[in-house]
Amino acid sequence: MLTTLEIMKRALSVKSILASISTEDKNRALSYMADMLIENKDEILKASELDVEAAKGKISDVMLDRLSLSEKRIEAMADGIREVIALPDPVGKVISSVTRPNGIVIEKVSAPMGVVAIIYESRPNVTSDAAALTLKSGNVCILRGGKEAARSARAITDALRKGISKAGLPEDLVQIVQDTSRESANELMNGVGYIDLLIPRGGAGLIKACTENAKVPCIQTGTGICHIYIDGDADIEKALNILENAKTSRPSVCNAAEVCLIDERIADKILPLIKERLCEKREACGSIPVELRLDEKAAAIIEGKPALDNDFDTEFLDYILAIKVVSGVKEACEHISSHSTGHSEAIITENSDAADYFTRVIDSAAVYVNASTRFTDGGEFGLGCEIGISTQKLHARGPMGLCELNTYKYIIRGNGQVR
Repeated sequence: MLTTLEIMKRALSVKSILASISTEDKNRALSYMADMLIENKDEILKASELDVEAAKGKISDVMLDRLSLSEKRIEAMADGIREVIALPDPVGKVISSVTRPNGIVIEKVSAPMGVVAIIYESRPNVTSDAAALTLKSGNVCILRGGKEAARSARAITDALRKGISKAGLPEDLVQIVQDTSRESANELMNGVGYIDLLIPRGGAGLIKACTENAKVPCIQTGTGICHIYIDGDADIEKALNILENAKTSRPSVCNAAEVCLIDERIADKILPLIKERLCEKREACGSIPVELRLDEKAAAIIEGKPALDNDFDTEFLDYILAIKVVSGVKEACEHISSHSTGHSEAIITENSDAADYFTRVIDSAAVYVNASTRFTDGGEFGLGCEIGISTQKLHARGPMGLCELNTYKYIIRGNGQVR
């Protein structure tokens, strides 16, 4: 087993190779990578079964679903790689060009970051998404998954490396750190001279550890305390459909809704319908009901668990929803500004003035009008897939695809000019 330092050295040694190859070469490698996922699906599924079995009783059922793989999910991973093939190559794009009075031509040109390290937790599909996006964007990839998904991530990486090799490129363009101890993560955080960009994907603890301790450039990603505000002028049925989707379609992901704010003008009408839709009907059909945690005003209208103060600052990643009744769009925005993690927020309203106010005031990476927060996703945004969702403002924000994995450099062309 290679040490983390040895992996970083290997990544650095192949960085210039990837920067020099053509779009056709990269796309051919990606095509083989997708093929190898399907060809090696039996090995990947066996590894996934071992991961899931080892994690039972240690993580929630919702997180077990996030960890587990199936043939359908492996096929979706392969399809995600093929979607990246179809996207334009971001490398070498002339962003701007100017000719100075002395005749020098200055071009601002997109360029790869170099070596990108991704530290992530129990989502094995991140392995293929990250590898595909980094390769297409001209970057070398170092993956460091969590211990829960260690076998799955290694099996996926082995398949991807077979595809890269089949295309005649160095396997070390994609590498995985097998050591899942804290020490390996620290080595990547401190990999000055080797790591050009570090991207953490996981819970608040991981993201905080990376952004506070990393000595290499680090992207703050993805903790999602996402809000749905149902305005007094909302279409009730539309609001119920959006809220149900945002909360229950996949509660373990960062773009799932965690808090619902309700305009007091319609609270009496919509709260019983929310309880019926998210709790009673789901229980009746054998689905997991949502646990409602209610502020005092909401609790006066329907039954539920009293909300504690920290319930409005918690990423539940489960079938739990905190609900607060507010006086209108201004109070809703004030609440979101105080409690949001800057990920995704939505207003449900037929009032264009309320929608305009909400989209102007809310300072999150993705702000929705009459749509579910579950769309904050690289694939849904047309990016093929994503390497993470940035909740910061420099240099990337929101779902990060190919373009966000490039920086730029200046290329200056002269004809003997001196200063």
